Amino acid sequence: QVQLVESGGGLVQAGGSLRLSCAASGRTFSSYTVAWFRQGPGKKYEFVGAIQWSDGNTHYSSSLKGRFTISRDNDKNTVSLQMNSLKPEDTGVYYCAGILSTRFWYEGTDVYPYWGQGTQVTVSS
Repeated sequence: QVQLVESGGGLVQAGGSLRLSCAASGRTFSSYTVAWFRQGPGKKYEFVGAIQWSDGNTHYSSSLKGRFTISRDNDKNTVSLQMNSLKPEDTGVYYCAGILSTRFWYEGTDVYPYWGQGTQVTVSS
């Protein structure tokens, strides 16, 4: 099965930027949709965005458009989440999740069978 590993988390000052990466092992992302979720202090999982590996098409949470960008690297077989203009409320554990590509975008956690362990992002005031 697909194994996902997030990296790139850390501590950053408000207004700064951070780039997270999601790497797959066992198989490639070639037929998958890869999504990013985050879990804040309230423990609620929030959909950030997703990308279709096959064509690079992306879909974002409406509230995060303009600050977060998802991209893929074919050579490295990774998916990145570029986060700009970070705010303290962006603090949380960020996860990448995968599913065999579908014709619709899904923003619910229960849909995705493959998950990484998460990486901590802390934004200070």
